[in-house]
Amino acid sequence: MRTAPPVARFVCAGGPSRYTAAVIRNLLFDWSGTLVDDLPAVLEATNYVLRMAQRPEVTRDQFRAEFALPFTLFYDRHVPGVPLPLLEGWFHERFKQVQDSVVPLPHAREFLEWCQARGLKLFILSTVRPDHFKKQATKAGFGNFFHRTYLGVRDKRSKIRALLEENQLSPDETLFIGDMQHDVDTAKAGGVHSCAVLTGYNRLEQLRTSQPDMIVEHLGELRKLLERDGFAFSLAAAPTAPAEVRWPVVTVGALIYNDAGEVLMVRTQKWSDLWGIPGGKVKWGEASESALRRELQEETGLDVRDIRLVLVQECIRSPEFYREEHFVLLNYTCRCAGLAAVRLNEEARAFDWVRPHQALRLPLNQPTRVLLRAVLRQGRGAQPQC
Repeated sequence: MRTAPPVARFVCAGGPSRYTAAVIRNLLFDWSGTLVDDLPAVLEATNYVLRMAQRPEVTRDQFRAEFALPFTLFYDRHVPGVPLPLLEGWFHERFKQVQDSVVPLPHAREFLEWCQARGLKLFILSTVRPDHFKKQATKAGFGNFFHRTYLGVRDKRSKIRALLEENQLSPDETLFIGDMQHDVDTAKAGGVHSCAVLTGYNRLEQLRTSQPDMIVEHLGELRKLLERDGFAFSLAAAPTAPAEVRWPVVTVGALIYNDAGEVLMVRTQKWSDLWGIPGGKVKWGEASESALRRELQEETGLDVRDIRLVLVQECIRSPEFYREEHFVLLNYTCRCAGLAAVRLNEEARAFDWVRPHQALRLPLNQPTRVLLRAVLRQGRGAQPQC
């Protein structure tokens, strides 16, 4: 006998939701940027179109900032006057050649398996062409998770109500998960709940503009939220929990110096794509320096030495961070112990080694800017003293 899926109660991140409580039985997924990382292939195919049309190519950052759905909006801006069938022919010609680079996003498989084991109905609503989806889903091993797929949909807002009706899905019991403003707008058009993930095309500030019900860093975080308190669904990692039951989060982070006196800067989605320092949370019973060594190894692959505490900061409800938090930040300097060969994990998008005074010219998150200025004031900008 099949049992009903667990209860998922919705609480809005910015205040009371239009729904007081709901049992989430159905999950609608976008595909690109939500379950698979196809951005490198899409960018290459897009730049091929621009080359064929004798237009300037775009960088990854420019593409992420400007690309929107329906995708004709992007073409109207960059290649006006070129017939759409010709543009699509160029795009798919090149995309077929490079789509072997498309890979599952971290946490995607585990999340799909977890949802399937709990009897949730899973659907795809995506602009991806059926032939591309078939190849990518087969390679990823994702083909057997979905109750039904809706593919090649240029404007998902025009399709979501039909999807709900055809499958007899209650909007109150349905959550749409996507990485773009268009996905959030689609959820609103269908009257369903919306969850934006930071793993894809749109940046935090873009997603916030469309006001999703919740924003998560990745599907692994969404799973934790669903699991917490017996599948109670609390948006944005419980920002609506009573203040008296919440506590500040203690974190560690460091300016890591290499032998050339440069410091490591990393760029993360959860800090609004701003540059900052690597680091993370201190675990219960863990000494702060031990936590720092662990976090730096996990996030950068680097071992460090000559650790020195510089300052302690508080960061309360920073709009730069993707959710409301109260951080106590223990900020250090340290040196690479060995080769400065950086291996980023899933938390960061990019890294660079720069001189401390040059780092101040980057678009930095505010805590990192404060740390850099403190280090430079103390005369340790060249490299930390032993």
